[in-house]
Amino acid sequence: MDREYLTPQGLKKLEEELDHLKNVARLEVARRLHDAMADGEIEENAEYEAARQQQSMIEARIAEIENILANAVIIESGGPVDEVRLGVRVTIADVESGKREKYTLVGSTEADPESGFISHESPLGRALMGHKVNDIVTVYAPDGELKYKIIRIERN
Repeated sequence: MDREYLTPQGLKKLEEELDHLKNVARLEVARRLHDAMADGEIEENAEYEAARQQQSMIEARIAEIENILANAVIIESGGPVDEVRLGVRVTIADVESGKREKYTLVGSTEADPESGFISHESPLGRALMGHKVNDIVTVYAPDGELKYKIIRIERN
C-alpha cells in the first residue's frame, strides 16, 4: 500500500475511531449477536443477520484503519511556507471571477472539500503543489481549464 499522509489531528481522529470500534462497537455487536442467538433459530432471524452485517462492517473498518496507520506519514506543520506543500493552508483566487477560496492540503484519507480540506492527489491539489504566491496554476477539470492565482500560503 502507498503511504498515507495524515495531519497530527487526522492521526488522533483515526486512533480514537479505532479505539471506539475495538472497545465499544465490537462489544455492542457481540451483545446483539448473543441476544439474537438466545431467541432460538438464527436462519430466519433478521436481528441476527443485521448484527452479523454490522459486525462485518466494523471488522472491515478496523482493518482499514489499521492499514492506514501502518502506512501513515505524519505531515509536519513546521518549516517554511514559501510554496504549497502538504499541511499548508492556501488562499486562491479564480482568475476569471476573482472569487477566493481557502484550502488545506492533506492526504486523501483526510480530504473533505466541503470543509476546506483537499487531497494533494486531487486535480486542484496536484496543480497547486510546489507553487508559490502569485503563481497562476491551471486545473484541468471536466468543464475545461480553470486558472487560479495563489494569493497566500500559511501554516494550518
